[in-house]
Amino acid sequence: MTTLYSFAPVAGNHAKILILGSMPGAASLAANQYYAHSRNAFWPIIAQLLQIHSDAPYEEKITTLKSSPIALWDVLKSCKRSGSLDSSIETDTQISNDFQSFFATHNKITHVFFNGGKAEACFKRYVLPENDLRLMKLARLPSTSPANARLSLDDKCRIWHEAIRLALK
Repeated sequence: MTTLYSFAPVAGNHAKILILGSMPGAASLAANQYYAHSRNAFWPIIAQLLQIHSDAPYEEKITTLKSSPIALWDVLKSCKRSGSLDSSIETDTQISNDFQSFFATHNKITHVFFNGGKAEACFKRYVLPENDLRLMKLARLPSTSPANARLSLDDKCRIWHEAIRLALK
């Protein structure tokens, strides 16, 4: 199994919210784009929130995200995994990103939202013990992955939008 590597963070200097995934899936890694799987709900949710077209070019989405108060990254810097499912990530191969440097550079972040349970579990395991984040609010949101079929797109949108709007007040 090959080692997979995540992407650089997408963050403007004024970011107040950090959205964290675990590790990009196969479609994202192949396209070199966050949330590239056609059925992933991330971009439709964010596009609606930021009032851009969900079919806008990737570069436009990234530019809009950077100019918003929302940052995007993954907890894991690298790992080994077959396929795209978080449950297939080999635990003993997980290496987290450098959050100490990230939070020092992006010191306006007050909220961290996890795109699903694996991102939250990895963050709590690797990042919390090495960073004093007592003043940050941490919350898990429903995964935008197509594998999370228990909620409709409308339900995911509503939950994500409520959480982000509350965080920005």
